[in-house]
Amino acid sequence: MLSGYAIRLTAPDGTTADLHSPPGTGPIAVADDVELAAFLAAVEAPRRIGLLLARAGSMAVGVADGDKLVSSKVETRYVQGRTAAGGWSQQRYARRRANQAKASANEAADLAVRLLLPEAASLAALVCGGDRRTIDTILSDPRLAPLIPIRADRHLAVADPRHAVLVEAVTLSRAVHILLHDP
Repeated sequence: MLSGYAIRLTAPDGTTADLHSPPGTGPIAVADDVELAAFLAAVEAPRRIGLLLARAGSMAVGVADGDKLVSSKVETRYVQGRTAAGGWSQQRYARRRANQAKASANEAADLAVRLLLPEAASLAALVCGGDRRTIDTILSDPRLAPLIPIRADRHLAVADPRHAVLVEAVTLSRAVHILLHDP
């Protein structure tokens, strides 16, 4: 046993596999002889998780119950891309891009307040994905403070947040990460 969140399996040739539980499972209390069965039961148990995916101009927020997405909202907002112009124009475009990204993050925070905050007490974890800086900006909103303690360490690498990506994120957030060590 590694910790309350992971177990180690060892093959006869000495290869080990560390199985890390998905967000929201909590510590897994196991006895030595039923370690794997208890781990699998905890991983497969349905749990309610919040999802927050964001990039500079798009955001997706959802609540999953088990492996089903029960509520969601996806929005996009225009954020100007980088420009090759130089001098004053480049600085002006950079300021405009920063202001648009900030407005997009504020809108995403409003969306998270509407969808995730009412569910905060029933969520086992909040799983985030996309651009870390954008996610941190969104979660810095003081209204979202109740979500910070349940934010999972796992950060999903996702494409531009769309509904299909949000649905796929439910599966990704429930996955068991396995780390193999070859002797």
